[in-house]
Amino acid sequence: MPPAFGSVNRMRIAEIVDAKKENGDVKTFTFVDKLCGKAEPGQFVMVWIPGVDEIPMSLSAIAAEGLTSITVHEVGDASRLLNQKETGDQIGIRGPFGNGFVPAEGNVMVVGGGTGLAPLMPLTEKLVKVTDKVTVMSGVKCRDNLLFLDRIDKLLSAVDSETVFTTEDGSYGIECVVTDQVKQKLKKERFDMIYTCGPEQMMYSMFLLAEQHKVPLQASLERIMRCAIGLCGSCQIGKLRVCKDGPVLNSEQLRSVKEEFGKFQLELTGKRVNL
Repeated sequence: MPPAFGSVNRMRIAEIVDAKKENGDVKTFTFVDKLCGKAEPGQFVMVWIPGVDEIPMSLSAIAAEGLTSITVHEVGDASRLLNQKETGDQIGIRGPFGNGFVPAEGNVMVVGGGTGLAPLMPLTEKLVKVTDKVTVMSGVKCRDNLLFLDRIDKLLSAVDSETVFTTEDGSYGIECVVTDQVKQKLKKERFDMIYTCGPEQMMYSMFLLAEQHKVPLQASLERIMRCAIGLCGSCQIGKLRVCKDGPVLNSEQLRSVKEEFGKFQLELTGKRVNL
């Protein structure tokens, strides 16, 4: 049974028990929070950096005892200051919020673009227990941007699986964008579900490929989020609110917002900006 909304939306203070540098711009923070330990892969939390801001973050690791991680890509002031924190520092946590991924059986594909791989890791941990085969594909700009290589290798070592890594500069794996490899894979193999997270234009390409090959898709979207409970409308896409209806949207939901998906989003003022 999910925890009561009042407790989920209440701010809790959590101490960072581990701070791991993943690469030059990305850091993983681990903390203990019982409610986050009950989260579903794909759900998100609001992270408060005291005196700075509160920002949405997907969970990159979830354990029943409450040991939870977020993986932070330094892209703005809030994430930059968050990435300066170390073991023993404190952060504020609200959540988990939203709808997560729904694990599917059969032959599944997991596709991450950049740090979009983070929320797909807890999902993959569930998938290896129920699927026949898991194909994990990760695309980044260069070798230095790669994430979770050892974790992926360990997770998939005992199951029927395949991994594909792409870099735009050819410094690791195959030189191309990851959707090029997805396109080739879908021509040769039938999948029962595709999961994806990453830059929205990449996910829009994934959506078109899934539609073309008649494979259901689940995509985790990113938007500006303030309230996290569907009130402020800052994360709206079409008639959907990403914080409440998502952040994971399925093929049917994405079809309903295809005029906006991958094209533009709302900025802080509510103005539409092109992606």
